[in-house]
Amino acid sequence: MTSTSRNKTNSKGVAITGMGIISAIGNNLEANRKALLSSTPGVGDLKNINSKQGGQIKVGEVGFTNEELISILQLPKDNNFTRTALLGLVAAKEAAANADISNNDELRTGFISATSVGGMDMTERYFKVFETQPETQKFITSHYVGDSTQKIADVLNITGFVTTISTACSSAANAIMLGARLITAGKLDRVIVGGTDALSKFTINGFKTLMILSTEACAPFDADRKGLNLGEAAAYLVLESDDLVEKDNKKVLARVTGYGNANDAFHQTASSETGEGAFLAMQKALDISRLAPSQIDYVNAHGTATPNNDLSESIAIQRIFGETVPDFSSTKAFTGHTLAAAGVIEAVFSVVAIQEQTVFPNLNFKTKIPETGLVPATSLKRKKIEHVLSNSFGFGGNCSTLIFSKA
Repeated sequence: MTSTSRNKTNSKGVAITGMGIISAIGNNLEANRKALLSSTPGVGDLKNINSKQGGQIKVGEVGFTNEELISILQLPKDNNFTRTALLGLVAAKEAAANADISNNDELRTGFISATSVGGMDMTERYFKVFETQPETQKFITSHYVGDSTQKIADVLNITGFVTTISTACSSAANAIMLGARLITAGKLDRVIVGGTDALSKFTINGFKTLMILSTEACAPFDADRKGLNLGEAAAYLVLESDDLVEKDNKKVLARVTGYGNANDAFHQTASSETGEGAFLAMQKALDISRLAPSQIDYVNAHGTATPNNDLSESIAIQRIFGETVPDFSSTKAFTGHTLAAAGVIEAVFSVVAIQEQTVFPNLNFKTKIPETGLVPATSLKRKKIEHVLSNSFGFGGNCSTLIFSKA
């Protein structure tokens, strides 16, 4: 792909007017910003789950217990909110407040939320006692992935368009893409998009079975990378149409200018040797944004620190950018891999990178991958950033790319 293959004047895109986040590096947007700018990771020992793997792996865990989250959200004690729903509600409420939204019933408003774990953290806890302890049965109905979405939508009073996306680790990126497309098509005026996932025994044991969990802090794109650190988090963006932004004189934080989704069609849990799905997703996002590869200032890579992903993604990046690869890094060494929430966690980080005009470091990197020789940013770098490309790739080959641009 060459810089002459498209119009260099990018489209205006969809306005981002609010953000909210809770992750291992902070319980709100400002705390996450400070951790990124001070290069402070949140990966450590597992504390909130009693697992046999606890002393063997590192995770990115949110500091609050469920009881503390319930208290913060002022929910009744007899609720059936799962941890996924609790984390999601914290982030969604912050995003709505950040966008100065007072009500959602007068506009064509949507809510699109992503998750892969759903309410599994509670059903796995009480599965063996559902028959003997009827008081635990309230969590049966909160197991399915749409439950957290509906609960958050109800609190936010969104009734127009509510849906859940679950495409593994590209889920939240696809939620953002769908929201942007609905606004561009004139179907909605405002849509809150993002995702939420909590740590659970099921995912810990599942990834352990795949033999891709690291026993130490992960090292994305390093030649000696040993695997990923799982994480839990939630984040949401508020997307609004230009008409609404102009009418309400809204401050625009950044814009979603490009998005692409493609399937690698190679393997259930592995990426292809050529990175075809990643390449096609990035290519589609660039086409929609009408940007040339040379106009991308920073790539927030998927970068899981697994042997397969990082090599495949590196090859795809080289296919897109050729010999002039822009500054790139994976921020998963900060938060852990937050599964369905990863795409929106890194969307928030991409917007913060634009706001701060800063490339965030790829922590723990020492040695370049010999097959590609790519070296990520290893320290904070101040530079002019107009456009950030963010990758999110999921099991089943579902690859998504988003492009965020300065407002």
